[in-house]
Amino acid sequence: MVEEWIEVDGRMKRMTFITDNFEWTSSSVCDLYKARWAVEVFFKEIKQTLQLSVFMGYSENAVKWQLWTALLVYVLLRFIAWQSKWEHTFVRLFTALRGALWSCLDMLAF
Repeated sequence: MVEEWIEVDGRMKRMTFITDNFEWTSSSVCDLYKARWAVEVFFKEIKQTLQLSVFMGYSENAVKWQLWTALLVYVLLRFIAWQSKWEHTFVRLFTALRGALWSCLDMLAF
């Protein structure tokens, strides 16, 4: 185990991290956990927002295409949020754009 002082919400807090690598410094282990957490949050956000829990096809090629398409949509939405200086949550942006797209389509004609 490695212990390190970490800033959380503007206050310093002592945290303990479990590791089997005792050659690294405690700050390196903390940086690794911090980076891993960012990756976990990224995939959770994609899974929840873009609804990747159900696939249209289950072949390797179908899953790859759906994942690449979802990642492209995510990057484009993040770019739109950055470009427009969006101040609300990512989920709210996704919902607003989805609603705008559906309102422009005539479902009876479709």
